Amino acid sequence: MSDSGVSSPTVRDVAALAGVSPMTVSRTMSGGRNVRPEVQERVREAAARLGYRPNESARNTRLRRPTGLIGVAVTNLGNPYYGQFALGVEDVAAQNNRHILIGNTGEDPERERQLFDDFAGRQVEGLIVVPAGNGQSALGDGRVGPGVPLVLATRAAAGVESDTVLVDDVRGARAGTASLLEDGHRRLAFLGDVSAIPTARRRFDGFRGALQEHGVDFDERLLCPVRDGESALGAVAELLTMDDPPTAFFSTNNRITVGALRAVWNFSRSNPERPVSALASFDDVELADLLGIPLTVMSHDPRALGAEAARMLFQRLAGEAPPEPRTVSMPVTVRQYGSRG
Repeated sequence: MSDSGVSSPTVRDVAALAGVSPMTVSRTMSGGRNVRPEVQERVREAAARLGYRPNESARNTRLRRPTGLIGVAVTNLGNPYYGQFALGVEDVAAQNNRHILIGNTGEDPERERQLFDDFAGRQVEGLIVVPAGNGQSALGDGRVGPGVPLVLATRAAAGVESDTVLVDDVRGARAGTASLLEDGHRRLAFLGDVSAIPTARRRFDGFRGALQEHGVDFDERLLCPVRDGESALGAVAELLTMDDPPTAFFSTNNRITVGALRAVWNFSRSNPERPVSALASFDDVELADLLGIPLTVMSHDPRALGAEAARMLFQRLAGEAPPEPRTVSMPVTVRQYGSRG
């Protein structure tokens, strides 16, 4: 039923108006095989008058034909990063005459399971997935069905062997942290949930590696398990009131960075005698060049990452990929904004 309460026209409605059987309508709509041209014309005129459109999804399901659909699961549709990622997937999907279905898991494995059940019901031809929290992905449950090609993006998933596109997290984090250390910072805080988010763990490895290379000890009190801007705002505001506060912060994603920047900005306005804290941020932040806060950005292109994931998926669908799973690492570029003092 539509919102107006009027039922959509059916095959039987078209058949009644055209004076033919429902089977003749179905045959006409699927190409007209064994249907006389004058009957086809009558059926199509009836369909046009009624506004009838065949349910191609249901028909493809009955006939076990490819649906032309690719499922894409991300963890946070509110993050512009994943909007760019989805555009990259869609660019390549369109080149291959496919459409994408995109869903949000919110880092919740149960929501991820529900989404995969929905994808399976729609008979997607392939999947591109950013696995939900802590690597405990529902992918290991086999919920999408056998024979459905899968590409993981930005994270691996425990117990799942598939093509994977990652960011060069460790090397990028090491370079971003080194930039802070070279500017003279020795008390650095780390903002990211290393216990639950695989990318945060990899970035923490790079962060610790840079500290060790420079002979700097890490104060475990400066490890903040935050995931979003709101929690980062509170954590950074609290750290800045310590007797021996950090002079720089390492942020594992752009949403966390936004919260950290707000906290630093608020504190600097209330305490103009204190030097402005520096930040190193994974992923680009809008207006980074206008903030006036020392900011190091470890940048990669999410649209290119999505496109690479889609290319790998379509290679699988075409039978052009090697049998063993492949892993691709996307490069990271370090850029600096704001006065370095």
